[in-house]
Amino acid sequence: MKNQRKILVTSALPYANGAIHLGHMVEHIQTDIWVRFQKSRGHECYYCCADDTHGTPIMLAAQKQGITPEQLIEKTHGEHLSDFTGFGIGYDNYYSTHSPENKQYSEQIYLALKANDKIISKNINQLFDPEKQMFLPDRFVKGECPKCHAKDQYGDNCEVCGTTYAPTDLIQPYSVVSGATPVMKETEHFFFKLSDCADFLRTWTSGNNAQGKPHLQDEARNKMNEWLKDGELADWDITRDAPYFGFEIPNQPNKYFYVWLDAPVGYMASFQNLCDRIGLNFNDYFGKDSQAELYHFIGKDILYFHALFWTAMLAYSGYRTPSGIFAHGFLTVDGQKMSKSRGTFITAKSYLEQGLNPEWMRYYIAAKLNSKIEDIDLNLNDFIARVNSDLVGKFVNIAARASGFIQKRFSGSLKDVSQSDLIKQLTEKSEQIAQDYEDREYNKAIREIMALADLVNEYVDENKPWELAKQEGADNQLHQVCSELINAFKILAAYLSPVLPKLAVQAAEFLNIEKLDWAQTVSTLPENHKINEYKHLMQRIEEKQVNALIEANKQNIEAQPQTQVEEKKADFPEGYTPVSAQCSFDDFVKVDMRVAKVLNCEAVEGSTKLLKFNLDLGFEQRTIFSGIAASYPNPAELNGTMVIAVVNFAPRKMAKFGVSEGMILSAADGNGQLKLLTVHEGAKAGDKVG
Repeated sequence: MKNQRKILVTSALPYANGAIHLGHMVEHIQTDIWVRFQKSRGHECYYCCADDTHGTPIMLAAQKQGITPEQLIEKTHGEHLSDFTGFGIGYDNYYSTHSPENKQYSEQIYLALKANDKIISKNINQLFDPEKQMFLPDRFVKGECPKCHAKDQYGDNCEVCGTTYAPTDLIQPYSVVSGATPVMKETEHFFFKLSDCADFLRTWTSGNNAQGKPHLQDEARNKMNEWLKDGELADWDITRDAPYFGFEIPNQPNKYFYVWLDAPVGYMASFQNLCDRIGLNFNDYFGKDSQAELYHFIGKDILYFHALFWTAMLAYSGYRTPSGIFAHGFLTVDGQKMSKSRGTFITAKSYLEQGLNPEWMRYYIAAKLNSKIEDIDLNLNDFIARVNSDLVGKFVNIAARASGFIQKRFSGSLKDVSQSDLIKQLTEKSEQIAQDYEDREYNKAIREIMALADLVNEYVDENKPWELAKQEGADNQLHQVCSELINAFKILAAYLSPVLPKLAVQAAEFLNIEKLDWAQTVSTLPENHKINEYKHLMQRIEEKQVNALIEANKQNIEAQPQTQVEEKKADFPEGYTPVSAQCSFDDFVKVDMRVAKVLNCEAVEGSTKLLKFNLDLGFEQRTIFSGIAASYPNPAELNGTMVIAVVNFAPRKMAKFGVSEGMILSAADGNGQLKLLTVHEGAKAGDKVG
């Protein structure tokens, strides 16, 4: 093929201690569509992924189940691959980070970085569980927040006031593993000198690849610039002490690579395993002088690790750097974070077990995705309506309405329609739609394809083949019209084939062709080509199916510990931070509530839930974000209102929107909508409440 590209693509590695849910599927569907599109265009494109299998959580989960970590990750690997396969994710290789290839490359990269003076050792003080005889990672220590004194907070940040700290800063810390009071113990750790890589990273993060496109999306590049301009990058601790499930550091007994070092190396390991299996040259894709393209699809929450750590590790250990890192946002359901109690924390397995067609979800997610780092919402009513309208009503019905006439009246044989105006209108959009796929603007591609489907359906209504079939002497026109419709269906099916791979296979069988690749978007079936009998390609979604799915995913949260805020924070709207799932009176009286005057309230661009408040507290002005946009469609009406604000919470970074300097109090009204708590006339800004 002329100008054939060589491309290697990865998705982020799902962790091996939990089920795959629809949030994971957003990323893997996004990646799979892009890979299928590239293959459809004739490029040499490979898609590799793996389970991320190392770390203390895996070790402890296995102990709890009474099995070895190896048994746990083997079981999980089978479950994950089954879920992904059920959703049509077409990996060329799905592997594991607990593999000889990953051990080899992790050690090799570490030794190369060490030889390049990028590894140093430091003695650090770390909390140690005297009962379990193990050093405790941040999330395995709890205690009292040193800032707001909330109880039962994790060792890296406070869920109440948002403060970040070291686990050694906790008051009255205890081990989550045993409940014992940890002791301070000195240990030697190894650090990757990320601080030495700042100049390289500034150049890389702001630069373009060999194809002339940016390494990072605009939002990601801006975020990297923020991190890089704030001063010296901190060196990265790559060590964990025994006991630990992972790879031991060469020549360092009882010292293990931190899981985030060997996890991205898993991309290399999975590809090496594929190379050995099918005879590819690893260095053609990962070598320093590689001319191939390398792309990572990831969630926005792990951008830091990929754009900084991973890229620097590759560059300073003698390998090529990525051509591009594509980050996406999170998935919400019906406008809110996925929730176990509401049944919207939907696992892939439950979706498949309830008998819902995975290509419904592939289509809906594709129709929402673009190239930006934006959260997307699965609105369940819209999901039903859009799939039924677009896929069944507009697309599949084209073939259903024309095939019967072709079979019964013309023995399944088609006329030549290469000069049809309708077909020309469809084929001339091929390169535009291809560019949308290439740029990951799937929503634009879907809109254009459905606009073409509307055009075809207008043609059906204008020509009314069911009436032509009743007219004497209209056979030739009927044959022409139905042949055009079958060819139009073929072109639309080819356009949708990266999104609907199973339907594409079934459509190719119906059309009696080998496959639906991109070449089928600009071609017609020849004179006298025979199609096969039409078999129904897609059913409508019934509301009861979605209701059953939600019921299947509801989980009883009554038995969960009331202090486990992080397990239930998904139940709160965006922008709302719970004071505590349970707090004492002593905790409550520490909350400083003040009357505040709303100077200005406005919607937040890029968010459907947040309002931005500029408040006068009497003694100063502050900006606070609140997730109550649904209750106030005209936010300017709140200007001048006197509200209640909590003013002694630590400032909280609100993703890409800015910093929220407190919290505004609201409560649910009789309709379940959050409404601001207002105060009596005569109250002044700055007055204490309570």
